[in-house]
Amino acid sequence: MTAQDSSNNSSEGSSSKTTTSVYSQGVTTKLASMNIQEATMDDKVGLYWPRMIMILLGPPGAGKGTHGPQIQQFLGIPQLSTGDMLRAAVSAGTEIGKRAEEIMKVGGLVGDDLVVGIIRDRIRHDDCRSGFLLDGFPRTLAQAKALDEMLAEEGSYVSKVIELRVPDEVLEGRIMQRWIHKESGRSYHIKTAAPKSMKLDDNGKPIPESMKDDMTGDQLIQRKDDNVKALGKRLQSYHEDTVPILDHYQPKGVVRTVNANQSIDGAWEEIQIKLRRR
Repeated sequence: MTAQDSSNNSSEGSSSKTTTSVYSQGVTTKLASMNIQEATMDDKVGLYWPRMIMILLGPPGAGKGTHGPQIQQFLGIPQLSTGDMLRAAVSAGTEIGKRAEEIMKVGGLVGDDLVVGIIRDRIRHDDCRSGFLLDGFPRTLAQAKALDEMLAEEGSYVSKVIELRVPDEVLEGRIMQRWIHKESGRSYHIKTAAPKSMKLDDNGKPIPESMKDDMTGDQLIQRKDDNVKALGKRLQSYHEDTVPILDHYQPKGVVRTVNANQSIDGAWEEIQIKLRRR
């Protein structure tokens, strides 16, 4: 062994024992006074395995609000809502949050560049080091390309796109009978997935005051745009703006289509299969 080799080995051993910030796959992981041989499996996964970066797509009423939280719990990765991230950035007073707040104060729409910036900041948190599920973004091909560019800069990439497919003609019935927990996004359906608290009036319709979230007891709501007219516009937007995202990722081999026109349990079983790496 040469003196230079000895010096290099000594330097490497010393650096591995000190507090080191390792930026791998877009996640900053701190190994505080730890040799890599002593790292936990979670540490190693965060450093060496590709993160599972997922996008959940589907038309309104396809079941994203039902299956998103299931995926989050099943894989132990956070479900990131652009709305929640935006509000958190504004509340925290981050540089991007301040810029977004200025735009919203005058009634403007927050641009894709700011949304991507907010996502970049959020996915650097420790809870995202093994992966994350994007909720509500991207909605357009331009947003998908901007997301790809940002992830590439971070050393990451979209590893899975789950498409929940339901025929348009089936969605009307789902939408008209859907109730939402506003804070979490959990959704209920009065026929197929009713809340435990639901009570019906003499006409067989749910009593609004009885519609409570199973987990929190909070009051459920019906979205103002959950009606036939609004659904038509939302479906048109989905097919014109969002479906091209599937075509964009299809050549990358990461798109998995799930038949969501079945029972919730049946769709969930299929999703679990499609979540596998192979």
